[in-house]
Amino acid sequence: MKKRKELLKFFPGIIFSAACMGCVMITPVAAAPSAGDAVTNFSVRLFQASKTPGSSTLVSPFSVLSALSMTANGAGGSTLAQMEEAFGISVKELNDYFNKYLSEQNDSLSVANSIWLNEHSGLLVSPDFTETVTDFYQSEVFEEPMNGETLDKINGWVNEKTEGMIPEILDEIQPDTLMYLLNALSFQSKWETVYGADDVFSGTFTEEDGTERETDMMRSTESVWLEGEGAQGFLKYYEGGRYAFAALLPEEGTSLDDYVDSLTGEKLSEILSRKKEGYTVHAVIPKFRSETSKELTETLKSLGITDAFSQQADFSRMYSTAGNPGVKISEVVHKTFIDVNEQETKAAAATEIGIVETALITDDSEKYISLDRPFLYMLVDCQNDIPLFLGTMYSPEN
Repeated sequence: MKKRKELLKFFPGIIFSAACMGCVMITPVAAAPSAGDAVTNFSVRLFQASKTPGSSTLVSPFSVLSALSMTANGAGGSTLAQMEEAFGISVKELNDYFNKYLSEQNDSLSVANSIWLNEHSGLLVSPDFTETVTDFYQSEVFEEPMNGETLDKINGWVNEKTEGMIPEILDEIQPDTLMYLLNALSFQSKWETVYGADDVFSGTFTEEDGTERETDMMRSTESVWLEGEGAQGFLKYYEGGRYAFAALLPEEGTSLDDYVDSLTGEKLSEILSRKKEGYTVHAVIPKFRSETSKELTETLKSLGITDAFSQQADFSRMYSTAGNPGVKISEVVHKTFIDVNEQETKAAAATEIGIVETALITDDSEKYISLDRPFLYMLVDCQNDIPLFLGTMYSPEN
């Protein structure tokens, strides 16, 4: 595997403009967004576009972006331009970002990528494309006949890479599919401080319509307080301190949907990067488990990625066969799983992309917060201040 340069860094520049009497005015140019900022911005926009109002939702934007950025390496023209506009940075920058990120994996988080090629398609996949996805995304490459046996292999790969949390990604396989691009992400870690038997109690969770549900609640004392416009919350670290569970509870009178709709990537980045340490945070969280499955084609179209799914798709950098037919994305399937309990958190995500032919804070340092009504939660990489998973919890009975 070729060694690649580390993620490019951006430095703000200055523009000089002449003014009256020969004066010189110096106007600072806003720094280009970092890759981390772009990932957070995309994460918030994707979550907003994919959530179901009033229902618990869980998405791994990191998994979706991984699969999409691999795919974008085969795109050209307006198809590539639309994808990069939605990403907020260039594909080259994303390649560098994911390459660096994958080199820093640890025991808690596992990220895997693969592409599955139709061995009977008669089309020659571009060597540049496969070299890029293997070099930058550590992707495995398989050639298969796209039959029932291939279906079992793909689902088996996903099951293995997600530690059994997502047993399958596909219900069926289409023999005319040219390529599947897959990302699988799994997270498993014990809390830095686990909950004891006396910390688990039966409590009441009140849904937005007033329905009260008895559920197991967990109480703890944390040290990091989160606060932003319209919500407040806390961080609870996992072993090692790199990852944390983050929760944000909208202020009374604000629905969870309205709060999520008001978020931006900039606001979320500010909340995570300006976490307030040294507090005594008495926190209560429900035990919960959630599984979701979504088809994201319409979601991604709403973000501006339209050509990739249409007859106008340009994936000319993906195949190098002379006179090859046009190809497009046929589907984007995303599945997620999370289990939050007194000992640990387990979470997984898998994303599949199919390619077919075209036919404010107070002075007091003691805080109290109970997640006994709908809230926003995240699994956060604290080293990079990015959300690996974003979810809404409307009812622990989900």
